[in-house]
Amino acid sequence: MTRTESIAATSVVVALVVLALKTGAWWLTGSVALFADALESVVNVAAAVAALAAVRFSALPPDANHPYGHAKAEYFSAVLEGALIVLAALLILNEAWVAYQNPRAPGQAPAGLLVAAVATTVNAIWSGVLFRRGRAARSPALLADARHLLADVVTSAGVLVGVALVALTGVLWLDPLLAALTAVNILFSGWRLMRESVGGLMDEAVPADRLARIRGLVAGHAEGAIEAHDLRTRHSGRFTFVEFHLVVPGDMTVTAAHEICDRIEGALKAELETAVITIHVEPEGKAKHRGVLVL
Repeated sequence: MTRTESIAATSVVVALVVLALKTGAWWLTGSVALFADALESVVNVAAAVAALAAVRFSALPPDANHPYGHAKAEYFSAVLEGALIVLAALLILNEAWVAYQNPRAPGQAPAGLLVAAVATTVNAIWSGVLFRRGRAARSPALLADARHLLADVVTSAGVLVGVALVALTGVLWLDPLLAALTAVNILFSGWRLMRESVGGLMDEAVPADRLARIRGLVAGHAEGAIEAHDLRTRHSGRFTFVEFHLVVPGDMTVTAAHEICDRIEGALKAELETAVITIHVEPEGKAKHRGVLVL
């Protein structure tokens, strides 16, 4: 099992523990806001299982049917997680409306709030771990899980404060109001997650700052060439695909042109460890002289 798979598997265990804690907090208080928080944890469990499956599948080596590998499987996991978040938000809105029509005071508030606070702390710590590991492994599935947990931490903190206010003030409509606000925040989180994941499935280019860095590396390590043009990039899970045309003098030997390509590839892979690079070498008559990187 790889380190990324181990982290994904641990996420399932953490999600189950947090779900048990939040369910206990809801059972102690009867608060619809804490019920909403617990319901989101059900989504966390499903999302963690989907992320584990996606990480394992994406780690499979290329084969005859998938010559570019299986890395995009992680984006499907992230899209599924976004859809589950939206479903959870709709269920929470329904519960909030029912509670608004029939408000009631939460019971055993101190004990329930303490249990919920422990669950939120666990989520906050694990979210930080997922962000670090996800960035290091360039894993869309782990990063999607981290963002979801971070959103959960924010909403849980708001719910804790709100339920405490309900217990202290006796203003019962605050409870369903907080549940509804939690649902709105979850909806936003789910929409953003799906939008980012769809960008990966649609072969979205690397960010502008990284593209500028790639151009700079090509320019700095292509001594002997004339220009590079038609530079294109895309993400596929943890891999970054880079391709471009390299124009060299017409009398340059194949060996010399290959050495330039090796230098460029070495520099790019030092910067982007999981880069997959394709360079098409052309004679000087193919130079475009505009909108390109001229060396």
